[in-house]
Amino acid sequence: MQPVDFTTLTATCSELRSKWLPARTEKVYQRDRHTIAIALRTIKKREWLDISWHPQATRICITEPPPRTPDTFTFSQQLIHQLGGLALIAIDFIAPWERVVDFKFARRPGEEALYHLYVEVMGKYSNAILTAANNEIITAAHQVSQQQSSVRPIQTGQPYETPPKLTGTIPSLTESQARWQERISLVPGKIKKQITKSYSGLSSALITSMLLAVGILPEINTDNLTADDWERLFQQWQKWLQTLETCTFKPVWTEDGYSVMGWGEIARAENVQELLYQYYRDQLNKQSFSQLRHHLTQKLSNILSKLNFKAQTFQDRLQQSDQAEEFKQQADLLMAHLHNWQPGMVEMILEDFETGKPVSIPLQPDKNAVQNAQKLYKQHQKLKRARGAVEPLLLDVRAEIDYLEQVEAAIAQIDIYQTSEDLQALEEIRDELIEQKYLEDLEYRRRSNSETTSTNFHQYLTPSGFEVLIGRNNNQNDHLTFRVAGDYDLWFHAQEIPGSHVLLRLEPGAVAEEADLEYTANLAAYFSRGRESEQVPVVYTQPNRVYKPKGAKPGLVIYKQETIIWGKPGIFRNS
Repeated sequence: MQPVDFTTLTATCSELRSKWLPARTEKVYQRDRHTIAIALRTIKKREWLDISWHPQATRICITEPPPRTPDTFTFSQQLIHQLGGLALIAIDFIAPWERVVDFKFARRPGEEALYHLYVEVMGKYSNAILTAANNEIITAAHQVSQQQSSVRPIQTGQPYETPPKLTGTIPSLTESQARWQERISLVPGKIKKQITKSYSGLSSALITSMLLAVGILPEINTDNLTADDWERLFQQWQKWLQTLETCTFKPVWTEDGYSVMGWGEIARAENVQELLYQYYRDQLNKQSFSQLRHHLTQKLSNILSKLNFKAQTFQDRLQQSDQAEEFKQQADLLMAHLHNWQPGMVEMILEDFETGKPVSIPLQPDKNAVQNAQKLYKQHQKLKRARGAVEPLLLDVRAEIDYLEQVEAAIAQIDIYQTSEDLQALEEIRDELIEQKYLEDLEYRRRSNSETTSTNFHQYLTPSGFEVLIGRNNNQNDHLTFRVAGDYDLWFHAQEIPGSHVLLRLEPGAVAEEADLEYTANLAAYFSRGRESEQVPVVYTQPNRVYKPKGAKPGLVIYKQETIIWGKPGIFRNS
């Protein structure tokens, strides 16, 4: 993930100064344990400013409003208690080339600052610290005790100390090309590494994009650069410093991330705020998506493994109960031939009543024939009782397995992150598993129970132009089938295979052609566990013939008066 460097920080602060000073502080909301959002209002507009001290994605930018869920963090409550209603009057760096931004708040513009919110953009050491006018710390996003850092503790009530000053050389517009080139090439080495070692305030991404912009590979040795290479690189260096001084940035998307200098442009961004918001939202979403998908997949695999073992145990016990009649038959034979028993016998071979075939009956030598028969009768009764007890347990376990395999199939369909809707669909699956008691309600779960299921279904168009909607998880499947489906639509599902509910939307009087049915069946096959098969049986029927059994888990339904059609998932798998 590309970190916010001094150049990017300068660009975003410059935009904020030009558009959001002064601004009134209305609300503070903490999105997660690394990010707060401050509602700022000017005469013309109202937006939310995100301040994040995330170790990999520290940033400051205008962003979207927070969700309507309760904020339970104390840091944001402390901030709004101090800053609510005050004016944001200045956004300054505490010193040249330092990545610490001082947000100053006063009662009104033109007055002295009452509070300072210091935002330290320093990777894993990033922080947000609120102080009074005398720089006494009121609260901090991350407090640092004396035991954690004897050099710079950060604790409530203590004076705020700035981070250690930069020790390296700071870039300067007044430096000549000869002195600049001498400093970098004094010790031969790779050009990117030598620039990094020679100057402070530079990020790896900035140097790489600067070098590539003038056609120099970052790994080339300084000894191999020509005079023309040095000239072009110095001009680009000067251009960068001039941009920092004049704040004439050009935010663009690049192949590997973004740039506020316009280097490596593949697409233009509207402004720096939008650039940072979109980039870090997508990067963090990808990270969350990958972690959550791995967690859910592992959890489901473990649960299904245990349930399958339990089902097999119940199945084995049922197979044992099938021997109940054999024990009764042996006991009956033994009682009918008591006269053949002799003390110390360990086995009796008697003819079956019906077939006449010999039946071997094991005996306990310390018991007589009647006692052995009684034991066989008891085993018969015990196994009969076991069947009655085990059968409903086996049915329950199989129903659980069917449900979790349906969930597993839904997760398998959400295989890569492309949009925020993919993460949302995965979060809904997580919440569903929490509601069904398969997962614990961990602290990272911030969704409200009152939130409705999202309707970001997969959408396709058939050859005739009819819309096809596909559920991305069990709750969406239920919503699609029992709330969205109309009287004229057709409902599709892979036959007896876990998969998504698929709805072919039809207007009154419209008739789906054979090509439309086949297209929809192919989709139903593709969005099922049979995705890798050549052909998958798919059923379709009218939505009013699809029912949810009482007490059934999300996504599980029964249907009637269905028609079977073969779907070919490979058509979409190979596209």
